[in-house]
Amino acid sequence: MDYKNLIWKTISSSYIHKGPWATLRTDKCMMPNGHVVEDYYVLEYPNWVNAVAITEDNRILLVHQYRHAAGIVSLEIPGGVIDEGEEPLQAIKRELLEETGHAFDNFEPLCTIYANPSTANNQTFCYLAKGGKKVQAQHLDEQEDIIVESYSISEVENLLSENKIKQALHCTGLFYALQKLKNS
Repeated sequence: MDYKNLIWKTISSSYIHKGPWATLRTDKCMMPNGHVVEDYYVLEYPNWVNAVAITEDNRILLVHQYRHAAGIVSLEIPGGVIDEGEEPLQAIKRELLEETGHAFDNFEPLCTIYANPSTANNQTFCYLAKGGKKVQAQHLDEQEDIIVESYSISEVENLLSENKIKQALHCTGLFYALQKLKNS
């Protein structure tokens, strides 16, 4: 079956808001059946990166961070925005060092996913990082306040099964990593 027949044609685009973290545009599109969608809203974000970070003593690093949009302190895997011109692997190495103070000697890509491809255009590159060693203090961005803790693999499995990790992209990375670890 040719799924390319499902692709819409963009007739025009205009920007409603351009910001450093999010941009909102509206597209006028034509569906393959000829129907015209007048205002389809698209959020443009930079691409993201995250990692299931396993230390040399086989503990997974998780971070507690306040997330204002949801109004929660979220338990997450480390990660962040890929800077312009930066490769995903460079970005996750930088983010791990900044957020946790750990350097890792082994990286495996786990998956590349979309947060919500119906409304947002960015991708998240998920990695499994192994062999982490604490090499420096945290070096956080101005808007970050992060507490780092380490957990055993079984503790992380319990956190997932008890719905204690709420960030969907991070749950996805964790599920892929746990599957890979069990199969290796």
